[in-house]
Amino acid sequence: MKDFILEVGRDFTFIDEEFKVQVGGEDYKIDLLFFHRGLQCLVAFELKVGKFKPEYISKMDFYLEALDRQKKKENENPSAGMILCASKDDEVVEYAMSRTLSPMMVAEYQLQLPDKNILQKKLQELINMPLLEDDE
Repeated sequence: MKDFILEVGRDFTFIDEEFKVQVGGEDYKIDLLFFHRGLQCLVAFELKVGKFKPEYISKMDFYLEALDRQKKKENENPSAGMILCASKDDEVVEYAMSRTLSPMMVAEYQLQLPDKNILQKKLQELINMPLLEDDE
């Protein structure tokens, strides 16, 4: 999976797999951790072999908060997350993510890779996604 992500976007730099963060005296492992040069942020990937579950969102939020508090450099942007699942129901994803503030995506993976141009286009869409602004 690491090689696939590096192939999709050359701006990704691999940091580690099963990257450990410690919170409250317990170790937690992020499946894959990258740094994205263009976005200037850490990107955590969680890999799920089954269907998307809403609890994956809170787990990713937890990991992103740990990364931002413990690993993010002062000059870097807030960490982003990507949850890759075997399948997903768009309505369940929408409900699960409706109140989250962290930049995160949920995507289905396929055993046969889609065309590289399609993957690059989707990554570019993610990079150009507008940030949420406060109404205050």
